[in-house]
Amino acid sequence: MKALGDRVLLEICENRDQMKGGILIPDSAKEKPQEYKVIALGTGKTDDNGNKVPFDVKVGDIVLTSRYGGSEVKVDDKEYKVVNQDDILAIVG
Repeated sequence: MKALGDRVLLEICENRDQMKGGILIPDSAKEKPQEYKVIALGTGKTDDNGNKVPFDVKVGDIVLTSRYGGSEVKVDDKEYKVVNQDDILAIVG
């Protein structure tokens, strides 16, 4: 899969904390994840002068996104999220 334009392809990071207080939280009650790993970058945004605007993230970065931004896709039983670079809130670490 290849991202286009200023879009970024993200893979969901597995929740490290699946139990709270010794109680297993069912999938239906878990919050949507906000932490993702950057898998691929698009071709980039073009400014008014025709120059490519560089991405602020790189492949392999762990990032935080807005909870409901972007589009979720499922390929071969793996879940991904495609977002515009502007939907990325922060780089973790």
